[in-house]
Amino acid sequence: MSALPPAMSDLSRNQRRGAVGRRRAAIRALPDPLGAVVFDFDGVFTDNGVMVRQDGSESAYCSRFDGMGVTLLRKAGVPILILSKEPNPVVGARAKKLGVPCLQGIDDKVPVLGSWLGERSIDPSACVYLGNDVNDAGPLAMVGCPVVVADAHRSVIPLARIVLDNVGGRGAVRELCDLVLAQHG
Repeated sequence: MSALPPAMSDLSRNQRRGAVGRRRAAIRALPDPLGAVVFDFDGVFTDNGVMVRQDGSESAYCSRFDGMGVTLLRKAGVPILILSKEPNPVVGARAKKLGVPCLQGIDDKVPVLGSWLGERSIDPSACVYLGNDVNDAGPLAMVGCPVVVADAHRSVIPLARIVLDNVGGRGAVRELCDLVLAQHG
């Protein structure tokens, strides 16, 4: 069996170096000390799609891979919150299954996030917020470490300190959890 041509092996080696460099930069961008990690739901835990059944009920796809990341983060003692505009019960059901507090049906997330952080004496500069769309602009601007998924709306990408490699519902939550765990063990 022959080895890869030199150009291909150099490319993959350079790609690996780039990925490692991006990961290290992302870890350095996280607040230290970390106060909390707050997640939007649609487009973050989901791929932003929705299945609408004939009776009008809705369901969404969530990744168990992402769920395991949240479980590991929770077990590490990191305060976590799901903060969502979506009132659909699927949001609360997923949060309950993950053992994560959830505030949903929130049109203006900034005052609610401010109250939640204040009740816990967490400085917003020590908070990470993961979002994906225009309704996340306020919380992204409010926290010390704004993070967006790879397929975030173009208007919120400039607000982010970290743009994840993964898209919503397909590993973005796990990627952030792994970064936090790498920094805070």
